Amino acid sequence: MNLTDLIGTGIPETLALTPLQIALLIILAVWSLAWKGVALWKSAKKEHKVWFIAMLILNTAGILEILYIFVFSKMGKKPTSTKKKR
Repeated sequence: MNLTDLIGTGIPETLALTPLQIALLIILAVWSLAWKGVALWKSAKKEHKVWFIAMLILNTAGILEILYIFVFSKMGKKPTSTKKKR
């Protein structure tokens, strides 16, 4: 019996990732990071602090961020007019 048999490789064979799985994880990370960046930018500009914190903490693979950008960031908008009231 040698030392490698006692210690092992550190990663069980059932937990090892295939190259395809690694590629999919990288694609998912880039996808999520892109949506998160846009959504955090929009929420910061609109001063939506609760949304900013929620999107910063939660990792939802871009789903929460997409919903914020296309649905929730447009809710509650007040029409702005350039005319002054007299």
